[in-house]
Amino acid sequence: MSMKRFALLFTAILMIGPSLHAQETEGSEKSRPNIIYIMADELGYYELGCMGNTQIETPNIDRMAKEGILFTNARAGSSVCAPTRCCLMTGLHSGHTSVRSNGGGTPLRAEEETVASLLHDQGYATGGFGKWGCGGRGSTGVPEDHGFDIFLGYYDQVHAHSYYPPYIIKNSEEVLLENNHGLSEGETYSHYVIMEEGLDFLKKNKDRPFFGYFPITPPHGLFDIPDSDPAWQIYKDQDWPESAKRYAAMVTMVDRNVGEILDLLQELDLDEKTLVFFSGDNGGNDYFKSADHPRGFFGANVHPETGVEFRGTKGTLYEGGLRIPMIARWPGHIAPNRISDLRWYFPDLLPTACDVAGIAIPKDIDGISILPELLGKEQPQHEFLYWEIGNQTAVLWNDWKTFRARPEADWQLYNLKSDPSEESNIADKHPDVLKQMIAMAESAHTPVVEGTFFNRDLHEKDRRAKFGDNVPANFKSSSVKHDLDRRGLVDVKSMKVVRFSSQAEGNSKLAQHAIDGNPATHWHTEFQPARQEHPHELVIDLGKSRSLSGLRYLARQDEGWNGAVREFDLFVSNDPESFGRPVLTSSFEKKKNSQELKFPEAKGRYVLFRTKSAFNSGPWASVSEIGFLESN
Repeated sequence: MSMKRFALLFTAILMIGPSLHAQETEGSEKSRPNIIYIMADELGYYELGCMGNTQIETPNIDRMAKEGILFTNARAGSSVCAPTRCCLMTGLHSGHTSVRSNGGGTPLRAEEETVASLLHDQGYATGGFGKWGCGGRGSTGVPEDHGFDIFLGYYDQVHAHSYYPPYIIKNSEEVLLENNHGLSEGETYSHYVIMEEGLDFLKKNKDRPFFGYFPITPPHGLFDIPDSDPAWQIYKDQDWPESAKRYAAMVTMVDRNVGEILDLLQELDLDEKTLVFFSGDNGGNDYFKSADHPRGFFGANVHPETGVEFRGTKGTLYEGGLRIPMIARWPGHIAPNRISDLRWYFPDLLPTACDVAGIAIPKDIDGISILPELLGKEQPQHEFLYWEIGNQTAVLWNDWKTFRARPEADWQLYNLKSDPSEESNIADKHPDVLKQMIAMAESAHTPVVEGTFFNRDLHEKDRRAKFGDNVPANFKSSSVKHDLDRRGLVDVKSMKVVRFSSQAEGNSKLAQHAIDGNPATHWHTEFQPARQEHPHELVIDLGKSRSLSGLRYLARQDEGWNGAVREFDLFVSNDPESFGRPVLTSSFEKKKNSQELKFPEAKGRYVLFRTKSAFNSGPWASVSEIGFLESN
C-alpha cells in the first residue's frame, strides 16, 4: 500500500472514530453495536420529569437523559400514528412514504426497505414489540415481510385501542389472551405480554447484534392499567379525574419498562454495546381539559415553568402535533448529561442505524445520520424538514416554519425563534422567504403509492377484536375487502387509459379507475341515458414496450356484482389502433379477491382488454383494478 493510500485510510478511520465497534473489528458480527428504539404512543413533549413535568413520576427516563443526550428540538415523522411510524421505519419523509393516511392498516409496498430489513440483511436479530401501523394482516406491509424476525403486538391501530383484546398478533398469527373480552374487560393485560416477549428477545440474542423496536401502546388507547400495577398505587389517591390518574400511571409504567430494559442491558454486560433511543410517536394531546386546564390536565404542549405553548395537538402540523420528547443513551460513546437543540426527525433513524452498524446508507431516502451529533462531532444539517398529512402541509427551514391547512388556503409563515407558539403569521412581511419554502414543499411531494391487501378479512377481524364479542352495530368496517396483488406488475404510475368504449360519468365510475391503484374505486360502463352492450373495451398504455406474461383482475369491492367480468379477450400490441389475435381468451371466477391468469410471453406497449360477458348476464362491465405481469 502506498503512503498516500495509507494516509487516506488512516484519516477515514479517525473520522469514523473509535466508538464504532463494527469498524474497529472489521465488521465482526459480535462487536457490532445493538440498537434499541422505545417509542411511547402519544406521550406529550412536556410529560416527563426531565422536560419539567412535576406531576408524573419518570425516574428511569430522567436517568436515561442524564446518562445520555436530551434532544429539545426533535420532531416526529407525522402528527398521527401510522404515517409517523412509516417515516421512522423507511427513512422517508411523508411526501415520499407509502403510508400517509391513518386508517390503521394501510400497508408498506412489498419492495420497501426498512430499518429492520437493512439490519437483518447484515446479520442483526430483529424484533418488534407493540403497535406496527404499517400494514394490516393480509397485506404487503406486515412486519415479518419487512425485516423482522419476530413482531408481537398489534398490526392495526384500532385493535391497539384495547389492552384486553381476545388476542394479539405474532408474525400474522393470533396469540390468544386468556379470559379477555375486548375494550376494558379481561384478565390478561396485553402490554405485560408484549414487554415480556421483548425482554426475552434481548436475552436470547445477547451474543449477537440485535435491533429491538418497542413501539409500545401506552399511554394511548383506552386508559387502562391493572389496579395491581405498582404505578397505579402512586396515583390512585390523587384528587384528579380518574382518566388522568390512569394516564399518569401508564406513563410511570412505561418508565418502569425503560428501567427494566436498561437494567437488563447492564446485567447482560451490553450497556456500552447498545444505543438506546426513547421518544414519543407524535405530538401530545390536550387530554382531560377543563376550565382550569384548557390545554389538558398535564399540559403536554405547555412549558411547565414559562407557560409558553406549542400551537395545536396530535393531528395538526403545528408544533404541538410534531414536537416529541427524544433521548439517546450509549454509555462510553455518548457523553452524559448533554442537551442538544439539533433539528432532526424520524426519517433520520434509518441512516443513523446504518451508520452505527457500519453498513451502507441507502441513497434514495430523506433522512440523514445523526451519529456525529450523538458522538459530539460536527453534524451535517437538513436543508429543510417536510411534512404532509391529509390536506395539511408544513416545511421547517432554519427558524422559519410555513404551514398550509388545505390546498386552497393561504400559506402561513412563522419564525419559531421569536414565536415558538406560531401566533403571528408574518407571510406578508417575508414574501421571498415564503416563496422559497413553497418551492421546497412542491419539490418534496410525490403522489402516494400505497401497498396492497391480498385479503382484508383478517385485517377487519383484528379491527373488530378491539370490542371482543360486543362489536357495536355502528362500527364501520371498510367496504374494501381485497386488493390487487401488485407484486411483479407494471407500476400504476407508468400506465394510462388511452381509449375506452364507455364509462359511467354520471356517478364517476370512470375508465381510469381500473388502473388507479385504489380498490375502492371502479370503472363501470355507461348505463344511462343509453345502455351500452358488450363488448366493452379498455386500451391501456404501459408507458413503454414491455414483455408481459399474465394479468391480474379485481372485481368491484362494494356489495354488488353488476358488470363483474366473466368472459374476455386480451390483446398486446405496439400500435394502440391495431391489435391482432388475442394473447388470452378466458374467463374470471365470481369472487372478490385478486385473480391471476397467465399467457405465453407477449411484447408490446399497449394492451386491449375486451369484455364479452358479465356474471349477472347484464350488458355492463365493471373493473376495480386490472394489472399486467411483466416477464422476469
